[in-house]
Amino acid sequence: MEKKKKDIRALTKDQLRDFFVDLGDKPFRGNQVYEWLWQKSAHSFEAMTNISKETRQLLEDHFVINHIQVDQMQRSSDGTIKNAVRLHDGLVVESVLIPTSTRTTACVSSQVGCSLDCRFCATSRLKRMRNLNPDEIYDQVVAIDSESRLYFNRPLSNIVFMGMGEPLMNYNNVLKAIEKITSPEGLGMSPKRITLSTSGVPKMIRKMADESVKFKLAVSLHSAIDEIRTSIMPFNATFPLKDLRAALEYWYSKTKSRITYEYVVWEGINDTAKDVAALVDFCKFAPSKVNLIEYNPIDDGEFKQASSEAIDMYVSILEKNGITVTVRRSRGKDIDAACGQLANKS
Repeated sequence: MEKKKKDIRALTKDQLRDFFVDLGDKPFRGNQVYEWLWQKSAHSFEAMTNISKETRQLLEDHFVINHIQVDQMQRSSDGTIKNAVRLHDGLVVESVLIPTSTRTTACVSSQVGCSLDCRFCATSRLKRMRNLNPDEIYDQVVAIDSESRLYFNRPLSNIVFMGMGEPLMNYNNVLKAIEKITSPEGLGMSPKRITLSTSGVPKMIRKMADESVKFKLAVSLHSAIDEIRTSIMPFNATFPLKDLRAALEYWYSKTKSRITYEYVVWEGINDTAKDVAALVDFCKFAPSKVNLIEYNPIDDGEFKQASSEAIDMYVSILEKNGITVTVRRSRGKDIDAACGQLANKS
């Protein structure tokens, strides 16, 4: 029976150096291979051209590079690009490139399916199949960076963890991926250009604060009234708003980093003055910003975008209370690439 080869990107740089030293080679050989794997995103050992044929064969015998494949790329009429990304075990996730005149943002996935059960989101209907490894998250960013350079003539400027999955339910792998993305030995991106969006897992928000992370935090809130939030996001029964709020207060006390709330207004669900008042109250304990997001239907018509009057009411009351608010128009709707629509229809 053939011995299963190890995923080489699961090794640290020191482990790679040790591998070569154990074979009587120089430790710097490990540095060379590490650079090919991360900075140069090599898909194969064959591509490592400054390494001898024998060494490449040796790597081939012991290891595998579980690289992602962009199976299908769709382009929206507004320039948004959606990738169906095939993983080494045949499972598929989706990632999105969102261009504006000044920046390109990568929206990346952290799980195949999702651990949570938000009723308005297509991804939650897939159920979680597995967590993505750090290299699979990293590869999505590399693929979008090269598409950005090819189609928009500029490198990727921002990353949001708002694709498929709840990033905080894959905490260690997501943080390892961010470490690689921001490291000078990886993509060298500034952590300030990365936003992690969570539905709100209090324990993990506190853990991030304790680890003094430098990236930004966004919370998918959608209601500041427990009964309503639980009706649309059932896991809120386990992580109620008081626990979330306490964790966010802790986050701000540790990081001094402003919190963004992602918020969709639906007709007949959270479109009254009472809903806005609860949101204002929730926002007041720490500097925050509210992104009001256009709703993107997911087929069954149970949720309907609120009227423009309801949106205007939210904007006017939030602004009156000194809370920064933006209304975000969705991008990539025609290819099911907008917020909440990622469901592997491809």
